[in-house]
Amino acid sequence: MKKLISILLLSLYLVSTTELYQLLKLPVLIEHYIEHKNLSPEMSFTAFLKVHYDHPVKDNDYETDQKLPFVSHASLLSVVFTVNPSLDFYVKEKVYHPLEIKKTFYKSVLYNKEIVNSIWEPPRFHHS
Repeated sequence: MKKLISILLLSLYLVSTTELYQLLKLPVLIEHYIEHKNLSPEMSFTAFLKVHYDHPVKDNDYETDQKLPFVSHASLLSVVFTVNPSLDFYVKEKVYHPLEIKKTFYKSVLYNKEIVNSIWEPPRFHHS
């Protein structure tokens, strides 16, 4: 069930954000081919595709030709960015005031430099 739902959601996403929505126009292609086949029975499907895609002609059924898949394209994802013309950008000069930092040495009963450095020395044995 999860696989079916994921395939459905992926298909919906791809159809809505890519040119795959053109495949939804395939029934129009088939109907239009049948119309041409009725007018001229000797026309093959490849000849039909060549007439409509290789060398398209503006004829009586031009509006139907424009509804065929991959003939006309729409920009699906459009990003528009506008700037308000009354918006002004300016640079404000900042005055730098350095802060005084007092240097204090770390002196504490909890910190002993000799103990920290003794970690790297080899162990010593005490003889009693």
